Amino acid sequence: MIINRLFAWGVLAIRDFSDRRWWRWCCLALITASLILLSHPSRDVVVAQTLESETVEVDGIPLFELSSSKEFPAEDRARTVNQSLQTLVNTSTKAEVIVDFSKDLPVLKVEVGAKQPLYLLTVNSQDAELSSPEVTARTWQKKLQRAINRGQDERANPGRLVAIGALCLLLALIAHWGIGWFWRQKLFKLLPRATVDPTTGEQPQSLRFLLKAIFYCLRIVLWVGTIGFVCGLFPWTRNGIYLIINTLIQTFSTPFIPAGGKSYSVVDVALLLLLLAGLMNLTKTVQHLLRSRVLGATGLNRGAQEAVAFVANYVLLFIGAMVLFQLWGFDLSSLAVFASVLGVGIGLGLQGFAKNFISGMVLIFEQPIKVGDFVKVGDYQGTVERINVRSTEIRTLDQVSIIVPNSEFLESEVVNWDHGSSVSRLQIPVGVAYGTNPKKVREALMDAVAEYSSVRKDPPPRVFFTEFGDNSLNFLLLVWIDEPEKQFAIKSDLNFRIETILRHREIEIPFPQRDLHVRSGKLPLDLPEELVTSFTLLSQNLNVWLQQQSLKENASDTHAAANTKSAHPDDKKI
Repeated sequence: MIINRLFAWGVLAIRDFSDRRWWRWCCLALITASLILLSHPSRDVVVAQTLESETVEVDGIPLFELSSSKEFPAEDRARTVNQSLQTLVNTSTKAEVIVDFSKDLPVLKVEVGAKQPLYLLTVNSQDAELSSPEVTARTWQKKLQRAINRGQDERANPGRLVAIGALCLLLALIAHWGIGWFWRQKLFKLLPRATVDPTTGEQPQSLRFLLKAIFYCLRIVLWVGTIGFVCGLFPWTRNGIYLIINTLIQTFSTPFIPAGGKSYSVVDVALLLLLLAGLMNLTKTVQHLLRSRVLGATGLNRGAQEAVAFVANYVLLFIGAMVLFQLWGFDLSSLAVFASVLGVGIGLGLQGFAKNFISGMVLIFEQPIKVGDFVKVGDYQGTVERINVRSTEIRTLDQVSIIVPNSEFLESEVVNWDHGSSVSRLQIPVGVAYGTNPKKVREALMDAVAEYSSVRKDPPPRVFFTEFGDNSLNFLLLVWIDEPEKQFAIKSDLNFRIETILRHREIEIPFPQRDLHVRSGKLPLDLPEELVTSFTLLSQNLNVWLQQQSLKENASDTHAAANTKSAHPDDKKI
């Protein structure tokens, strides 16, 4: 249970890591430590820069650094000692390191069996920069003795090293399988409910990606660490690893990038870029603190607060970058060439960026629009949320963020309902049927807005009788509001109120009417031949049917007359 709680806490911490921005404080600590190191280099760094030194190592394990002497450079001294030590560890004869103090400087020697002691090196004052040569010789004696004993023992018992390596590989395989099983079977079941998206019922895609990245990183670290440990068990592979690491260190730490009259290594450039990234995050944090904690208490409007925070951000970024370059030893005069190249780039390919950048500066300082203003640019209208150096973010009434280039605000027409004053006017057209008393319409419209809180009392609402329309008497209701971003909601509410009052007072709202006059005559129509044939055939059949009906009627009349005569035969005699 405790493990599950700890795991859930860890997942929540990972999810909230970027939201709480703890990493910005890490960047602040990194910048502070780097500035201290750059401003006050330690004595070890100064010595390393002034004295040439080489490493003495046995089977890829570094022991200590050798400096140059009057007779031999450090490289020759270290190479001789390394060759002698490699020969000693490859023999099975027990070797003992001793210190000879019979001369002015202590001498390190090795006794191998009954032979004459083998000379290794002489410890001079440059080797013992931080202590005396005698103390340094005693320390080096212990390190050499342990290295020789370890090398001989490893070569005498290779089976034990193979067994340890095989066991490590087996444990790595088990850990690899365990990580995969935990990922597939247990991970998402142990996640707390707070991480589940209520709309989809699953964890957010960002959290799944982060956990998957951690999963792969764990496997990579597992196998890299295992292979490194197994290779470090054997003296032969350890030498290769030492050579590879030493080569990489020399490659990345060797200055070969010219800039400002000096050369820099890859590590120098990477550290400088890391410090600049930390500086950018630090200035963002300062901008956020200014906006949320300091400027909010000054009483400035939102637009002014954003402008001050924006300027402070870039001023601090510029000053911090200059300080970092100076502490780094970078010649700022070399930036003149970069500035000229940048000018050519702006003239050729960065015109749009430069135009938007300058437009952003104009918006920041002239403030034709400010953060919080309700504006209309082109087909979009909404509230200005943020003004950057290149673009401006507008949040529409649909709660959709629109990114508009800054040049659009200077090159096109912009409607700013909050410029100078947030008071704006709404126009609501109303049409009523002919025969309605206009005074009653005016009273109804004034009563509709009288009790509505979003309509200002000063200036007061007004009603205008605008025209006699084709189907209605047209009126225009004018009201003033303080919240232009709510104009659509206010207009909708007023329409509801107007319709209700007009219906209760039996004032008719007409609908469009049209009179259709049909003249006598023929109407020329172009019909398909099939349709004409069908109509002709239908007409002929209709005529035949009508003739048949007429004949039947005549026959029935004749038969009826004959029946009448036969029924009264004496009528003619009388």
